[in-house]
Amino acid sequence: MESFIARQPIFNRRKGLFGYELLYRSGQDNVFAGTDGDMATARVLTSTFLNIGVDRITGSKWALINFTGRHLLDRTPAQFPADRVIVEILEDVVPTDEILAACGQLSEMGYTIALDDYDFSGSQAPLVELADIIKVDFRLVPLEVIEREGTALREQGKKLLAEKIETYEEFDAALAMGFSLFQGYFFSRPEVMQNREIATTKVNLLNLLAEVNRKEVRLDRVEQMISPDVAISYKLLRYINSAYYSLLSEISSIRHALLYLGETGVRQFVSLVATSELSSDKPDELIRTAVIRARLCELLGKQGTSVSDTSELFLLGLFSLLDAMLDMEMAELMERLPLPSAIKEALTNGSGPCAPYLETVLAYEKGDWQRCTALLGNIGMDTDRMVAAYLDAVDLAEHFSTI
Repeated sequence: MESFIARQPIFNRRKGLFGYELLYRSGQDNVFAGTDGDMATARVLTSTFLNIGVDRITGSKWALINFTGRHLLDRTPAQFPADRVIVEILEDVVPTDEILAACGQLSEMGYTIALDDYDFSGSQAPLVELADIIKVDFRLVPLEVIEREGTALREQGKKLLAEKIETYEEFDAALAMGFSLFQGYFFSRPEVMQNREIATTKVNLLNLLAEVNRKEVRLDRVEQMISPDVAISYKLLRYINSAYYSLLSEISSIRHALLYLGETGVRQFVSLVATSELSSDKPDELIRTAVIRARLCELLGKQGTSVSDTSELFLLGLFSLLDAMLDMEMAELMERLPLPSAIKEALTNGSGPCAPYLETVLAYEKGDWQRCTALLGNIGMDTDRMVAAYLDAVDLAEHFSTI
C-alpha cells in the first residue's frame, strides 16, 4: 500500500527548531489509514525507527508522534526512547481509569506527554493533569478563550503549544499569550516591513545570484565576486571537500572548485549559499525547507516527463521562499534576477511547465496526500518513489546545514 511519512516543524519562542511532529498518511487518503488510528501509528513507528531511522527525519530534535488509546493501553510508546519521542495523545482519547494509569506510568518512565487539540471544554481535564505540553489549535478555539484559560494552564506549569500558526501576526499573538512552542508555516511567509530597502550585503548576494543565473555563467566573474567574501569562500571549499563528493585529493582554491563543479554545479551551489546567507536573520528551518523543495523538485523532474532541464526545477524550489527571506513581493524579486521564464512564471503566477512540480512539492509539504498523489500522476512520477525522493531531499538539507 502506498504511504507517506511527513514532518511538520515546531518552533520555540526564539523561532529556533524544537522538533517535528511525525505523521503517517496513506497515499490515497488525507486521514489516518486503516480501520482506525492504531495501524497508522504502528506504521509511523515502524517506518521511522526501523526502516528509516528517526535521526534521518528529525536529526537531534524531538519527534512528536500521535498515539491512540489502544497503543497507550498496550504501552507501545515504552518501546521507543524517551529522550527522542514525545507521546502525543489524540483529542479523541477518552480519559478512562485505564488510560490515565497508562499515561501516568509513561510519565514516571520519563516520557514527555503532549495533549493534542485541547479545546478547554473540561472533558479531558484528567489528561491535562498528566500532560506536560498542551496543544491548542488557533483555528478552532476563540482567542479570548485561549488567553483566559491559557493563563491558568501556565500557572500549573504546563507548556503551551500553538497549532496552525500561519502568519507572523498569529505568532506574535501567541507569543504575547505566553505560548512556548509554535507549529505552522508562519516562518515561510514574508513579514510586514515598513522599510523595504535591502541591506547592502543582501544586495551583493542578489547580484551574485543574478550573475550565476545568467544564460551563460562567467566563471571568472563569479570567482571575482566570491573571493572577497570569506563566508561564501569558506562554505564553497568546505562543501566541495565534504564526504558528499568523496574527492581523492583536497581542493584548496576557489577557481579549482568552480571548475570542478561546472556551470550547473556552480549555479546550484552558489544559489544555495547565497539564499542561505539571505535568510541568515530568519529561522534556520526556512533555508532547510528551501533546500528540501529544491532537491525534491529536481528529483521529481528526473522521474517526470515534461521538463528537460531539471536544474531549473532545483532553482525553482530553492527560490520559492525568496519572498520570505527578504520580506518582499515575489514579482519584484523576479524583476531583479535573470531567471528562465519558466521559473518566473511558476513563482509569480503558478503557471508554465515548471509549476506542477512545485505544486506537487507544496502539497506533500502540507500533507495534502490526495492532491499530491493526483499531481504525481500528472507529471509521470510513481508514488512509490516519493518518500525515497523526500528523504533524499531531507538528507541534502541536513548535509548543507552542517557546512
